[in-house]
Order: sequence, then structure tokens, then C-alpha cells
Amino acid sequence: MNPASMRQQAECVRNRPLPSVLLSAGAAADPYDKARWHTAKGVISVTGMKFFNWNRGVGGGGAIDLVIHLYDLDFKGAVAWLQNRLPNGHPASAPPDAPQPKLKLPEPRAEGLATVRDYLLDQRRLRPAVVDRLIGSGNIYADDHANAVFLLRGKRNAPVGAELRGTGPHPWRGMAPGSRKDLGCFCVRDTSVDAVILCESAIDAISALLIHPRRCCISTAGARPNPAWLPALLRRRLPILCGFDADPTGDAIAQSMIERYPAIQRLRPPRHDWNDLLRSTP
Repeated sequence: MNPASMRQQAECVRNRPLPSVLLSAGAAADPYDKARWHTAKGVISVTGMKFFNWNRGVGGGGAIDLVIHLYDLDFKGAVAWLQNRLPNGHPASAPPDAPQPKLKLPEPRAEGLATVRDYLLDQRRLRPAVVDRLIGSGNIYADDHANAVFLLRGKRNAPVGAELRGTGPHPWRGMAPGSRKDLGCFCVRDTSVDAVILCESAIDAISALLIHPRRCCISTAGARPNPAWLPALLRRRLPILCGFDADPTGDAIAQSMIERYPAIQRLRPPRHDWNDLLRSTP
């Protein structure tokens, strides 16, 4: 495709309404503020053609920028997404899947593992036995910046993505490029399980397990009302508890999830999240 044709296609989709983009991307409208939307990337506010992500402190303008932000696509991929999903400015009745970038997991670096382990034990107050078991299985490792990497696994235990957490003085979190949260998750459990707790992060899932040892604790890698793997989990007939954070976003997404799946119950952390509760416990 020549540059002139690409510019023409971009101009056709650039001004698609941002609420239509968010709806087509599976975002949930905030029940209390019509300008706020809950997405896998965090809480996004929309004002006209401008948007701002409060969780990440970044924003932009126009439909193309918003799709790039939501899906980590390049410019060409975002234009194609909008052409497929919003051909006339409104969500298509049967939209094709969004193009997915190739998964690029960080390379494990043994020299950063002590830093990651110290961070999880000293700052996050996780238990050595659980952390060492997860490190031994390869579900937690260190990258070349000594970030903690938490693997998302899908069918046949294959890696489908990773949560990343900075271990330095400035809080930082993200996802490995190309992560497919719809295909798998980070999961931690003991041998005997009587219920499932859904959490917003891998650290919260590990914390929830330490507080509720007979539970299977799963990270949804951000507050999401309808992970693609959730219906299959419901068919296993185990009680499922939505343990999202005790804040407006966690409450709103939990409410949206329970409206879709009434069998799920809310388990609100007594503190802001499960790791806050774990760290406050003597």
C-alpha cells in the first residue's frame, strides 16, 4: 500500500467516535460517570476526541491513537482494526478479531533473580516457599532489567504472555508485548482447591492464596468483566469469587462481571487489595 493510500484510509477512520471504539474493544462504561470507561489497560476518560488513561498517566487524541493504546498495535494495524470493527462509524455486527502482535517474552536473566526474590519477599511480604516454588517452575523469573516476570499460561501449559512488575524505587507495571490475556492467565494454587478467586494481578493472586490457602487464585491481569477463558472455568462447577480491588474500578468491573455471570460472588478485599491486606497482617 502506497503512502497516499494509507493517509486516505487513516483520514477516513481517524474521527470514529471514541465511545464506539471502546464499546467495540469490549470496554465497560462506568455506571456513575459517562465519560469514564474501564478497559484492560486501566480507567480511560473521554472528552470529545481526546482520551486519558488515569492508571498509566498517558493520553492521546483520535480513534487511531486510542486503538494503538488499547492493543499495542502499530499505525497500520490500528487503521486496519478500525476499518474492520467500525466500517461505518459503528461497531460491526460480527467483527473479526483484532490483529495481534507477536508475543515477545523477556529473556530470563539469572543475575537479576536475587533482586526479584528480595522484592517479592521483603517489599511484598510473600512467603519464600511459594515464591521459590513459582521460580522453580519457571512461572516467575527476572528479565535483563531485574523486573519480575509472571508468566501467563494457556492450553497445554504453553506461555501466552506475561505480567511485568518493576522492582526498583518507582512503581511500574506492564505486559510483555503481544501478550494474549484472552488465551491464558497466571494461576497459583495448592493441591486441594475448594473455590477460585479472581484477582487483578499476579502479586495479588499469590497474596490471596497465602490468605486463603484452599483457593485457586487467578490473575486477570487488570480488572476485566469478561475474560475469554471465564465461561470454561465456570463449567468446572467450583465457586468463583471476584476478588478485584476495593476501589471504584474494582467494584464497577466486579458488578459488570456478576451481571454477566450471576453464579460469581463478590469477595471484596478488606484493604485496597490482597497484597495490602497481606502486608498489614502481623
